[in-house]
Amino acid sequence: MQKNTALLIMDMQVAVLAGLGNAQELLRNAAAAITYARSVGIQVIFVKVGFRPGAPEIHPANKMFGGNKDRYAAPNMEELMSIHSELEPAANDIVIVKRRISAFSGSDLEIVLRSQHIEHLILAGMAASGVVLSTLREAADKDFLITVLSDCCGDRDAEVQKVLTEKIFPMQADVVTLSEWKNE
Repeated sequence: MQKNTALLIMDMQVAVLAGLGNAQELLRNAAAAITYARSVGIQVIFVKVGFRPGAPEIHPANKMFGGNKDRYAAPNMEELMSIHSELEPAANDIVIVKRRISAFSGSDLEIVLRSQHIEHLILAGMAASGVVLSTLREAADKDFLITVLSDCCGDRDAEVQKVLTEKIFPMQADVVTLSEWKNE
């Protein structure tokens, strides 16, 4: 059992994955990572982006969210925040709602991690250039050990993902495939 480790499944929401086009391989890999983590006692934490009705958290100057405030202010926020059905959280999984790109920003993730004595984060999610990059950088600054599951991350731009996983992420994290992680 790996009590000091958590698998973060980030922004794997139907609405977010829609921008990827074909997300089947990413979903398969993420589902396999979740199954493996649960089997060895690693805490699974789902992180999703969401806002209150009317999206009062979104400032117009925010380049990522500001231009789409009407979309995020939709009356049915639960639909926007729904995690893909192939990755359904289990009863003992933790679900965190964040208000910005990083899983830490605008959420209670750090409180949950510190309360559970978690020191090592395994990162997976959509997008590598968004939530994974931002969370990795903030987690490194908070002195967490970090592993990125390269084939459990997606991005709209394959070239950007390649640069991140091969050149940027390794400066602050171990970057491995799902298979390599399971065989460690």
